[in-house]
Amino acid sequence: MLKQITPLILIYNEAPNIKRTLQQLTWAEKIIVIDSYSTDKTLEILNSYPQVHLLQREFDTHTRQWNYGLEQVQSPWVLSLDADYIVTNELISEIAALPVDGKIDGYFARFKYCVFGKPMRSSILPPRQVLFRKSKVTYIDDGHTQLLQLFGNSATLSAYIHHDDRKPLNRWLWAQDRYTVLEVKKLLETPTSELSLGDRIRRQKILAPFIILFYCLIIKGGILDGWHGWYYAFQRVLAEILLSIRLIEAEKFKT
Repeated sequence: MLKQITPLILIYNEAPNIKRTLQQLTWAEKIIVIDSYSTDKTLEILNSYPQVHLLQREFDTHTRQWNYGLEQVQSPWVLSLDADYIVTNELISEIAALPVDGKIDGYFARFKYCVFGKPMRSSILPPRQVLFRKSKVTYIDDGHTQLLQLFGNSATLSAYIHHDDRKPLNRWLWAQDRYTVLEVKKLLETPTSELSLGDRIRRQKILAPFIILFYCLIIKGGILDGWHGWYYAFQRVLAEILLSIRLIEAEKFKT
C-alpha cells in the first residue's frame, strides 16, 4: 500500500516542525509540499530531502491550497498532513497492511496532542480523514479551515498521529488571530439550527472559555498530565477568549 501513497503537506515557516515530520515519511517515493513562500529556514530543510517535490503558491484559502496540492498528486492515494503531524511507526505499519483495492475510499486517523514533545492522555482534536483515494475527494471551506468531502466509504485507523507543534507562542497567536476572523464569519453567517452544539455555545461568547477549561482538565483528564495538561488547557481557553472578543467586536460594529 505504501507505494500507492503520496504524502501532501501545506507549509509556511515551519522550520521548528517540518524536519520531524519528514523523518517519518522516508518510506514515500515522493512527497509533495506546497509552500506559501516561507521566509525562515523551511526551504533549506525541505531541499535536504530528495523525495520532496516543492511547489510554491501564494496562500489565499486553505481549500484552494489543498485542492491545488491534490492536482499535483499522481498516485491513487493521498496522505494529507499538516507540517506538525508526526506519523507514528505504528500508523505506518497499519497503513502498509491496508488493501489497495478494497471497499474503503478514505481513512480517519486519531490524534495525540503533544506539548513540547510529550503526548497528552487526550485532547479535543477530532479524528481527521488523512488517507484517501485522490479520485474520490475534494476540499470545501469550513470556517477558518478546510473540510475534506469524500464520495465513498470511510473507516478509522487504530494507530495515532502525533500533533506536535513547536513553533513559538507569538506565531501561535498570529495564527489564532487569523483563524478567529474566519471562524467568526462562519458563526455569524450560519443559521443557528445548522451549527454544532459546540458552535452554538461559542455564539453565546461567555460560556465557552469556562467550559473548555473544565472539559480539558477534568473530562479529558488533562490535569493528570501535570503542567503539560495545564499548558494545553490554557492554550485552548485563550483561543476561545480570542474568539469571544472577535464575536463581540463583530456584533458591535455591525450595529
